[in-house]
Amino acid sequence: MPRAGLVPATVTGAAADLADEVGLAQLSISAVAERLGVRSPSLYKHVDGLADLVHRVAVLGAVDLGDALQEAMQGRAGADALAAAAQTVRTFVKAHPGRYAATVGATPAGPDDPLALAMARTLDSFAAVLHGYTIPPDQRVHAVRMLRSVLHGFVTLETANGFQMDTDVDGSFAWVIAFIDRGLRAAGPS
Repeated sequence: MPRAGLVPATVTGAAADLADEVGLAQLSISAVAERLGVRSPSLYKHVDGLADLVHRVAVLGAVDLGDALQEAMQGRAGADALAAAAQTVRTFVKAHPGRYAATVGATPAGPDDPLALAMARTLDSFAAVLHGYTIPPDQRVHAVRMLRSVLHGFVTLETANGFQMDTDVDGSFAWVIAFIDRGLRAAGPS
């Protein structure tokens, strides 16, 4: 019989918190069980193993990031939406590196997988950034990929302490966002 109060959402939340603290690579069923004060076999009543648990953490991370992006971008367009989205991604990844890592490369099992729905919401937010620019429809997917790639690269390097130069990282981040804004404005029809 499952332990009272222990449900899949509780297990997922504990795993996400642990991944944020120690890194996704260090996440294990036994570590989550210890965190929850139960024995490892107890968790198998709530999740189907480590792969399922990581998938659930990815869903939680994608939902949380999607919610944060939608809230930050509400009522914004153009450069304001871009800056809000960029700062939201940066803040989220710094606060939740394990959850974010779980989303990178995560593959939905199908169109009804909660991960597919959560990732679509996040991608919709990135696409919404483009509404303030005159990007031709056939180039929007390239613009979304560029935006995600640049933000991912910058924030991943930042969280890994990969910027060792004396220049202020916040200043570099602002420069990158201004550069993207200029590029998106220039990508419109001539």
